[in-house]
Amino acid sequence: MPEIHVVSHTHWDREWYRSFATFRAMLVEVAEAVVDQLEAGRLAAFLLDGQTIAAADALAVRPDLEPRMAALVRAGRLHLGPWHVLADMTLVSGEALVRNLLHGRRWGDRLGGLLPVGYCPDMFGHPPDLPRILRGFGIATAVLWRGAPPAPVRFRWRSPDGSEVVAVRSRYYNPEVLWTAEGAAARLRAWLDEQRAADPDGPWLLLNGGDHLAPRDLGDLPAAEGVPAREVTLPAHLAALPAGDLPVVEGELRVPGEAGAFLLAGTLSTRIELKQANAAAQALLERWAEPWAVWASLAPAPPVPAPSLAADGLAPPGTVRALLDQAWGDLLANHPHDSICGCGTDAIAGEDRARFTAVTDLGEHLVERSLRRAGLSSRLPERPPADAVDIAVVNPHAAPLTGGVEVTLALAPGRAPAAVSDAAGGEVPFAAVPAGRRTGFDSDVGLLPHWPEHDAWTLRLVARDVPPCGWTTYRVRLGDAPPAAAAVTTADAREVGIDGWQLTAADDGSVTLTAGGTVRRGLGRLEDGGDAGDTYTWEPPAADRVVAGRLVAARALRSAVDAELRLTVVLDLPAGLTADRGARSDDTVAVPVDVRVRRWHGVAQLEWTASAAGTVADHRLRAVVPTGGTATTWTTDAAFSAVPRPVPDGPPVLPEGPGGEAAVGTAPLQTWCAAGGTAVLAAGLPEAEAAGGPDGTVLAVTLLRGVGWLGRHDLTRRTMGAGPPVEVPDAQARGPHTWRWAVRWGDGDAALALAAEAWRAPLRAVPLTAPAPATRSFLALGGGALLSACKPAEDGDGAVLRIRNPTAAPLTTPFAVPGADVVEEVDLSERRIGPAPAGDVVLGPWSLRSFRLRPRAG
Repeated sequence: MPEIHVVSHTHWDREWYRSFATFRAMLVEVAEAVVDQLEAGRLAAFLLDGQTIAAADALAVRPDLEPRMAALVRAGRLHLGPWHVLADMTLVSGEALVRNLLHGRRWGDRLGGLLPVGYCPDMFGHPPDLPRILRGFGIATAVLWRGAPPAPVRFRWRSPDGSEVVAVRSRYYNPEVLWTAEGAAARLRAWLDEQRAADPDGPWLLLNGGDHLAPRDLGDLPAAEGVPAREVTLPAHLAALPAGDLPVVEGELRVPGEAGAFLLAGTLSTRIELKQANAAAQALLERWAEPWAVWASLAPAPPVPAPSLAADGLAPPGTVRALLDQAWGDLLANHPHDSICGCGTDAIAGEDRARFTAVTDLGEHLVERSLRRAGLSSRLPERPPADAVDIAVVNPHAAPLTGGVEVTLALAPGRAPAAVSDAAGGEVPFAAVPAGRRTGFDSDVGLLPHWPEHDAWTLRLVARDVPPCGWTTYRVRLGDAPPAAAAVTTADAREVGIDGWQLTAADDGSVTLTAGGTVRRGLGRLEDGGDAGDTYTWEPPAADRVVAGRLVAARALRSAVDAELRLTVVLDLPAGLTADRGARSDDTVAVPVDVRVRRWHGVAQLEWTASAAGTVADHRLRAVVPTGGTATTWTTDAAFSAVPRPVPDGPPVLPEGPGGEAAVGTAPLQTWCAAGGTAVLAAGLPEAEAAGGPDGTVLAVTLLRGVGWLGRHDLTRRTMGAGPPVEVPDAQARGPHTWRWAVRWGDGDAALALAAEAWRAPLRAVPLTAPAPATRSFLALGGGALLSACKPAEDGDGAVLRIRNPTAAPLTTPFAVPGADVVEEVDLSERRIGPAPAGDVVLGPWSLRSFRLRPRAG
């Protein structure tokens, strides 16, 4: 006979409308109650959410509970994990999701086990790669809600690489059904009737709990229309599901669902500075701190005795691993949806910013240490150089890169860059701009504080074919003044050209590109509309007014290495909304935006940097890029793949019934979006939209969304509240702000993916204060494969290298790791799945493969 399976649980937002401190105090109360009730037999089993951080937070206050909790975990009655935090899965990187599960596994090992289910109860949609990530940890099932299709209830969910899990859609929030014994039978019957509409045969899963709720004594469970109800665990429910073929659902899950199952897509751009900080922190850890910790371990031993490593600022490997763990732990603490989505209180956003700063500081410290161990010392010299200085241009990617770099040099007073040569001795064009007389400062554990006076110069050059996962060096010879060829010419003009590309500033502050007989107009146009929504939902006022920019000043800059337009664009923005929130206000504020549009010599992309000291309230600002044609589909990248999407052919239909949500045209991206051969690189700006218009399809990337309410209950695009009506003035995002994006044309899939990775984690130029090898490469891939991760192994046995195919076609890549042996293939959880490849590595469409490395003896 079919049954109702009751799984008692709590869903724990670490921070939301109350602070972390308050919610943790409540969590400790709930954790103790859960342990007491389980031990007393008043609960058969309990799910302490899908995240181990709930246990970690409780045990930080009540460490005495750990033996009792661990005994219940080992007995299979208390479940937690498999995640460390329940992250918003579209706003964080694929590698961050892998680190999330790895950190969860550590807590599982400590407490005696993890929930063997991909439990994702309240994420605002799911990326297409989640099945492959779960499978990489041996997890074959998932429980989902938001974003999953209303029907079927059970399905095979398939990633673009072909990985599958069995997924079950189930609303996690059902506390009212069994909240009291009185009326429970009637409420259970009503709940069952609702479930049977989508799943006639059962068994039916009742997730008995909700946000921040303690368990209730259930007593004798009632039956519903003769269907018995009993307490089970989530794995037991999944094991009882009927066998047989299930329908396949492929890719991203962002389907408008049942009443109340909102996607809350406005969170993609709420408090945009949090998204920018997160993208930068992920790039820092994934492309710099982790890989260079590994590459440094493969470099020749530093020429100092081991006891003096710390004094010389060369952190021992064990310390590096521990600090990387600390950095990831702090970053993961910002990934729950109420944190990274920006839909918490202003105080919580402040705490999130502080954590991002801590992660960035620690990550940069680790990069400096690892580069020094690898042979690149960049301390500020006590005596600034007077004759020559070397710089290293470092490439974090596994393919050779060409790109422009800027570096500030600290030179002896009165000295200046006079000539630059590459590692082979060839002369290199450069630009040099004086940055003034300065007093520097440096100090370290093995370095006394010093304050050298120096002349600062900004040096720009195009570094060509920088070795993969390595560097090349340049010698900067010094003189009394730079040569005329290194000068930057400036003119009050609206046009500048380089490499056959002519850039012209239009009256609205956009740029027209003329190249090879093709004219592209309106690039980077700023467009600002009203927003009467809340932190969850963008809602234009009924009488919206969209504002374009006006160009008020333009300068053209030209050097031997780049060309640039520097524009001042003013947006005359309404100060806010009218009192009834139905329109934008009549009073306006002139908001200047400084815009820089650059092209480097030999690099076929346009790069924008825009900044504003302050803005207004209740609005959305976007950068618009026309594609020059009409497209029916557009694409954004995801965790480890890409998502093709239809271009909407009209405005969304507004919901009419309670609990409804309008479909949205905006979509998440990780690093790029593209349509009709035009691509926008936009790491840190994770919301974009493709829309049709009289001049064809445009791509619009959101730069900011300013709102003043955590939640509102009077919206037309969402007909039910999603959060409490708390004012959050800091979410108006008044600034200051800086945004970066780039535009490219005509790339193939692999070239676009590499360009987006290089925009996310660009080349770095490092002034050297000690001799270094002229060039070095620690890893080289071919065939279009990309580096996904290179990190110290979880078990301390060597390192784990992960590579990925960023295309829908199979590829074969040779790869070599000088100084290391590839000893075995591992899964995402870093457990052995096979021997090392004997030759080139074959990567299926969108696939990942991971390998264990060990330093080569001798």
